[in-house]
Parts: sequence; structure tokens; C-alpha cells
Amino acid sequence: QVQLVESGGGLVQAGDSLRLSCAASGRTFSRAHMGWFRQAPGKEREFVAAISWSGGLTDYPDSVKGRFTISRDNAKNTLYLQMNSLKFEDTAVYYCAQNRRTVITRRPGDYDYWGQGTQVTVSS
Repeated sequence: QVQLVESGGGLVQAGDSLRLSCAASGRTFSRAHMGWFRQAPGKEREFVAAISWSGGLTDYPDSVKGRFTISRDNAKNTLYLQMNSLKFEDTAVYYCAQNRRTVITRRPGDYDYWGQGTQVTVSS
């Protein structure tokens, strides 16, 4: 059984930084590709970042590339998302998720375990 618990969200001003964490339970974290997604009210869930099991490969959409950094510590069973230069449009609930595929992907349907989400609100 895999459980994912996000933390680190909050209310910040535009231009500020936040670091999200995702604590994973279970014995599969270190062998699984992981991802971060977000969902704003009235919008579909959106891909934010993905990382391979080793941490050696990452992927970002253009909307966050250069501002967000995904990383992981397999010894601590923890996934991170460093968010810099936050914008109002980054406001959303952020979810971490575990990928069941053997490659990193951007599709929510490829992820079979999800956390409960953490709210990030950026004031303009």
C-alpha cells in the first residue's frame, strides 16, 4: 500500500518561493518515477513536473520551466518541488503522484497513487 502526503503549501506573494514536500510510505518509492500536478478551481488537472526513480531525468512544461525544480531523496522516501518566482497563475492545489509506467510521463492517467493535495495561493 502506497500513501503520499504533501506539505509545504501556503499563502505567498507574487515573486516569493515555496518548497513542497511529499512523504511516501511503502517500499516502492525508490523504484518509481514520480510527478507533481496541480489543479485550479474549474480547471483540469495540469502536469507540473516529473522525475525518474534515480533523479537523473526530469521533465517540466514550459509554464514552470526555469522556475520550478523537482527533486527526490530516496533514503528519506520524500519528493520535493522547489517553486521560485511564483505567479498568481500558479495558484492551485498541488498533488504528488506515483507513476506506474517504466518511463516518466505527463499524463495523469499513468499515475496510480495520489496524495490529498496541498493548497498554494499566490497573491498578486
